[in-house]
Amino acid sequence: MNDAIKINKNLYYIGVSDPDIRTFDIIMKTANGTTYNAYLLKTDEGVIIFDTVKKEFSQEFFEKIESVCKYEDIKYIIMHHLEPDHSGALAELASKAKDAKVFISPQARPMLKSIAGNLELENLENVWTNKELKFGGKTIKFLSTPNLHWPETMSSYLSEDQVLFSGDVFGSHYFDARLFDDLVGDFDYAFKYYYDHIMRPFKTDVLNALRLYEKYDIDMICNLHGPIIRKNSKKYIDAYYKWSTKEERLHGKKVVSIFYVTSYKNTKDMADSIYNGIEANESLIANIYDLTALDEQNMLSILEESTGILIGSPTINGDVPKPVWELLSCMMLLEKKGKFGGCFGSYGWSGEAVDMMQSRLKALKFRVPLAPQKVKLIPTKIELLNCYDFGYEFGEIVNGKMVEMTL
Repeated sequence: MNDAIKINKNLYYIGVSDPDIRTFDIIMKTANGTTYNAYLLKTDEGVIIFDTVKKEFSQEFFEKIESVCKYEDIKYIIMHHLEPDHSGALAELASKAKDAKVFISPQARPMLKSIAGNLELENLENVWTNKELKFGGKTIKFLSTPNLHWPETMSSYLSEDQVLFSGDVFGSHYFDARLFDDLVGDFDYAFKYYYDHIMRPFKTDVLNALRLYEKYDIDMICNLHGPIIRKNSKKYIDAYYKWSTKEERLHGKKVVSIFYVTSYKNTKDMADSIYNGIEANESLIANIYDLTALDEQNMLSILEESTGILIGSPTINGDVPKPVWELLSCMMLLEKKGKFGGCFGSYGWSGEAVDMMQSRLKALKFRVPLAPQKVKLIPTKIELLNCYDFGYEFGEIVNGKMVEMTL
């Protein structure tokens, strides 16, 4: 029998551990495993459940609930996030606690049918910022925190105990049986890694959430993954603020970064000419990088500080070389708002690579103002001058020149 773990006088941990998982959502490494956190609050009038767990761990989840209450005692279920690792046991919980009302964000309602199809709609209620639940001597304030990291995510705050139920915010894929931040090992690396891969693309939304959170005194953060933060919530809140706040521009200037790979120096020659064109604008700083010499973390740091991003590549076997795809893959971890992109490259036969890169940038929601620069084989002096003009024009656009975006 698995027992719930008491967090404070009335609040219990009913989450589960997945210590053996080594890859999460395809893109994340989980060297220490992870947890699927859920919580149970006892009140004078009944029980409130905060989130559920991955379906494969349902039995343990229900055993923990049964260790502290009966299903008829459960009056409310609050779902902060409907991703399957948190909603996997929701349908069964709703069938066991038949009279419980389920609180979700308005954006969650159209998603719920595919996740928990047997939920009766009359048992659902939409909640958002400024709505609250007063029940059994406890006050739950609901907070809308969309896109962290799905559109329907939300948070809530337990006023009497100063507990923030943050959803995926402030989470980490880090299993340690000791459960709390002050007892487990050093998990700072996992906390930052989680932020980079889950929250970093939504920095504006993170800052909006932090503005909501700062209105409340937070003694404990009950997140959905990793250690519960009960001793130093300010440390983790400040870290999110620092990582989500745009750094002051280098020397007060916008940065344009040029990434390239080259087979026979042709694409590099194009990159150099484009670089010179950008540098002709004294209010910009241009940087140029050989992609074969960069790792992912350096790519992310450079992309983060860059307002303009240009990618150059030859076409090899009708495709884009692997280092370029790795760069483009990194970009899904990036907030693209306000960023401009463009492409260039030399080719020998068919030249598909440049168009592939251009299409990918548009799909990633970059602003792509110019048609790509293509050169067959060795660029001529005139073609290199065209590259210079391309760089100059791109720099002007990054600096505020108004143009129509390319289709």
